[in-house]
Formats: sequence, structure tokens, C-alpha cells
Amino acid sequence: MSKSISRVASAGSWPARNRRARRGGFFAAALGLAIAAGVFGAPAAAWAKPEQGTDGKVKEAGVGLIELEETPLERPSAMSVLFKNAGGTTLRGLIEKVRGVEKDPSIDALVIRLRGAGLGVTQVEELGQAIGRLRASGKKVYLFSEYYSTPELLLGSYTDDVIIQDGGPVSFPGLYMQEMYLADTLAWAGVKADMIQVGDYKGANETMVNAAPSKAWDENISGLLDSMYAHVRDRMKEGRKLNDQQLDEAMRQAWMASETTAKNVGLVDTIVDLPGLGEHLEGKLGAPLAWTNILKIDEEDRGLNVSSPMALFAQLAHPAERETIRDTIAVVHVDGPIVDGESTSGGFSGENQVGSWTLRRTLGEIEEDDNVKGVIVRINSPGGSAIASEIIWQGVRRVAAKKPVWVSVGSMAASGGYYILSAGDKVYVNPSSIVGSIGVVGGKMALAGLYDKLKLHVVSRARGPEGGTAGLLASPEPWTEEQRALVRSKMKETYDLFTKRVSQGRPGIDLSKTAEGRLFTGERAVQLKMADKVGGLETAIDDLAEHLNLTGGDYDVFDYPAPKGLGDVIGEMLGSMAQAPDVRSGAAAALQGGPGSSPARDMWLSVVREVVGEEAWPSVRDQIGALMQLRKEPVILASPHAVIVK
Repeated sequence: MSKSISRVASAGSWPARNRRARRGGFFAAALGLAIAAGVFGAPAAAWAKPEQGTDGKVKEAGVGLIELEETPLERPSAMSVLFKNAGGTTLRGLIEKVRGVEKDPSIDALVIRLRGAGLGVTQVEELGQAIGRLRASGKKVYLFSEYYSTPELLLGSYTDDVIIQDGGPVSFPGLYMQEMYLADTLAWAGVKADMIQVGDYKGANETMVNAAPSKAWDENISGLLDSMYAHVRDRMKEGRKLNDQQLDEAMRQAWMASETTAKNVGLVDTIVDLPGLGEHLEGKLGAPLAWTNILKIDEEDRGLNVSSPMALFAQLAHPAERETIRDTIAVVHVDGPIVDGESTSGGFSGENQVGSWTLRRTLGEIEEDDNVKGVIVRINSPGGSAIASEIIWQGVRRVAAKKPVWVSVGSMAASGGYYILSAGDKVYVNPSSIVGSIGVVGGKMALAGLYDKLKLHVVSRARGPEGGTAGLLASPEPWTEEQRALVRSKMKETYDLFTKRVSQGRPGIDLSKTAEGRLFTGERAVQLKMADKVGGLETAIDDLAEHLNLTGGDYDVFDYPAPKGLGDVIGEMLGSMAQAPDVRSGAAAALQGGPGSSPARDMWLSVVREVVGEEAWPSVRDQIGALMQLRKEPVILASPHAVIVK
């Protein structure tokens, strides 16, 4: 594996190892106070006498600690320009740390402490695979949290001991989702959503044009939710050793339960007050504890050179130079809505749009790099631009002509995301990954009624051939029948090319059961030949390395595209604030998403973010971004619906 896998701190006393801990110091402080108070020092009378080493000293149990404070990133953030390991922990980096514990003989057990990390279900599944390997190696894994909801309980189902803070709540009511249908609201506001879709089950336009779901969409989304619910139940039954009747009773009692009730129904194992956690672990492991902070950033891992001002400015302005020096597996991230042009970021928080120009340039570099022996395309995307999806597909196939290109799906590879997936030679999915949505949607918002309500007078002028193509995306009026026929014909061409790409890339697939916008979770997708194997990114990397005859420790794994220089990031941020005004009215721009709408749009998005919450925001944000593609082109490959598990 890559060098970073072996970089796991050696065991040592907790206080010494945690002097430079990041946020989350309360946990460390509580453990430190417990040690100082002698809580860890004297085993209870009922315990066996601690084992002594050959030197006569009491043998300690090495315990690794991982504190998760934020949702793991899919790839390094822009902050990694400043510090190699700063800006947030990546999911792959986190899993590498867990696997490092597996290989470290000084560590006997791992404690994962959750601090509001907001894990997604597919992230839990990938992390759970690594935990399963760790336990299979003979090491114990303990999970501690102040509260548990569905994702936390799912993660706990992979561990040896689910520990909850005394007094902490547990919520496990089942899965719930709600959709908003805006047709009547838009009509009241004077807006008409003029939308067309190819694929009865596509559903991307339903929110805008209907007051209730169509029969096809209801069947599609209900089937998806049924499948996700079945995955949750199967995982909990297996991990918590519950039968169906016991799980039903647990869910009835634990829709909002105390820690005691949750323990009684089998959802958690242990109730402790935080300062007593060390004593509990000593009892489990039968020895005093030697703590290792697994996510601690060592000095040699800090990438910022502050010894020279000129060197510092150079590092701030440009991305760190990265050159492959030996056999390498490239992980190419398709993370967010797919757009024409360059990839963009919303800032240090890693809010991304996947640009076709950026991806093609990246794929070209990988194609020419002889050290890159294989590629994993990692997809977390609801789709977007049809043109950009095709351009990226072509780039992937060019690379695949020279070296193996496999695909790993995180949370979603829908619509344009699935279009790109079809270019891969082998596809891995998580059990709860959402794949499919093979269909096309097109449309625009007709705002004449809104203009009337606002007393705005719009004068439209167009020059072009008969049929009105010049004013195709004009904001006031809906399409004429001739224009609708023109758009539908273009959409049919796009759909035909989409299904052709899928048929080429997925031999044996039955489009009559998988196309027209249908959505599936990972395991069902494998059964339908839409994917090849259930497994996370690390499984895909391991299998590809084996396929390439690469030995662990003798190759690197690099993420692409590389993080931008800080100067580029700041330039993007300043550019978005300094764009020229739109020629359309402010109200129209705000609804259509034009560049002149930044203040109104940003305020609206801030409200949405506050309403849906930080955990749900990344998925909702990407869905909105995909739908906003309609302001640039009338035909897109997008699946703008988000399913959030809480």
C-alpha cells in the first residue's frame, strides 16, 4: 500500500501523545484527568492480575484512538496546499489509518470516538469493511458516542462494543424521506416549469411540474427506499445478533430512547460516563492502557515551509509539486455536479463541481505517465451536463486503451455519473450506493407571470432562423410546440447515445429493466449487471493492485486532480464576488441562477443549508448544482433528488 499506511504512531502514554491534539480536547482532557486520578492505574479486585513482561514490568495494552469530528472528505481539500494533512480527514486516509492499526503490533485495540462527524451510510459501509478486517486480525474495536442515530448505530454494528455516554439519547425510528412538489407554488408565484424528460422513471422534473408524484416515480423512489431500508435491517440484524422480531421491537422502543432502553433492546452494549471509559477498557483488555492518537499530525507530515518567506509565498501560490517516482495507482475523483469547463470549488469546505476540461487534462496526464499502472475512477455525482459527461467518458476510454480503469461508487453514480461509470472496465459499489437514472431531462423556467406580479416589463428581441431557436432559453414565455419538439429531438439523441454507451460498457445489461430513469442500490445493481462487485474504494484498490501484480508497500496511491494552489482558490472566490451584472433582471437571475444572482442565490442557499442541516447539506447542495445546469443548456443528465438517512 502507499507510504501513508505505515505511518501510524507507536504506542505511548495518552498525555504525552495528546499534547498537540486538535479540537475535541474535552475527551483527551477527561482521559488525562482519569489517568491522573488513578482511574486507569489500579485494576479492580475482580480483574485478573496484569501480565508481566520478561523485564518484570506490567505489560500494557496498546489502544489506538480515532476521534471523528467532521464528515470525512472524498479527497484532500484546498487546505492541503498549506499542510499535507490539514483541511480535514479523507475517507481513504481514515481507512488507511484503520488498516495501519491492523499491521501495528504495538496496538491491541482501537477506540473510535464520534464527535458529530455526520457520517453518510456509504461511508459507514466502507469504514465498516476496514473495521471487519481489523477484528478478523484479532484486534478489538470499541465505539464511543454521546448519542446514537441510524448512521452511528450502523457503524456500531461492525464493532465489538457499542459504548454510549451515560444520559445520552438513542434514536432509531426507521428511514424517512419527504419530497416537495412545487408546481402549485410556482404557479402562485407566476412561474411555469417547462420541462421534458426521456424515461418514464426519470423523475428529475417531478418536483417542478407536479403537485404529487407520478405513478412511475412513486414506484421508482419507493423501491429505492425499500432497498435502503432492507440494507439497514440486514446490517443491524447481522451486527447486533437480532432477529426480525427483536429488531422490530428495538425500533418501536428506540424511536427516541434513553441509553438504558437502548441497551435493554440490544442496540448498545455499555453505558459509561466519559471519565470511566478508561476503566471500562482496562477491564475489557485486562491491562493498563498505552494510548496512541492515530490521527495525530506529526511534525514530519506538516508540509508548510516557514523558514523562507519566498518559499512560503511560492507554496501558497502554487500547488505542491507531485511526481510519481514508482508504480502508482491513480484515484480520479468525480465528486459533485458535472459541468462544462474547469472544475471549481466553493472554498476551503470542498464544495466541488466537476469540470470536463479539468478531468480531460487530468486523464491526459495519467495516460502519459508510465508510472501510473492503473486507475480507479471514484464517483460521487448526481450527474449534470450531457456534453461534459460525454467528453469525460471519451477521456476515460482513452486511458482504458492503455491501462486498466476501474470504477468505485461512493454515495451515488446517477445519470451523468452513471454515464461516466459505463466507461470503466470493472465497477465496485457499496451496498447503499445509488446508481442508474439512465434518462434525460430538459427544460427552463418561464417567468412571465412573475414579471407581471413584480410589475416588470421585459422586451425580448431575437434574430435567427424560423422556428425560434435564438430565443430557446428566453426567460419570459414557455416553449412553443415547435421549440418543444426541437428540444425533445435533441434529448432523444442524447438518450440514445447514453444507452449506447451503457450497452457498450456493461455487456449483458437489460435496458428494459434498468433504463428510463430507474434507480437502484448497489447490491441490486450488481444483480442487474449495472455493476460488478460490492466493495468500497479500498477493496477496489487492493483488487486492482493484485490484478497488476503490485505488492503492498511497493506502490503509491495518488488522488487526482491534485489540490489547487491557494492563489487559484482565492482567485475563484474573488472572481465569484466580482462578476459583472447580468443583463436580465435581478429577480430572473436569482431564479435562473445567472452570475448576477450571487447575493440572492447565496442567501437562498444559506437558508436551505440551515433548514436541511449540515449532515444533509453536501448531498442537497450537489443536487441543486446539477439542476442549475438548466440555466446553461436545455438538456442535462441529472438526478436532482437526495435521500438522506438519519
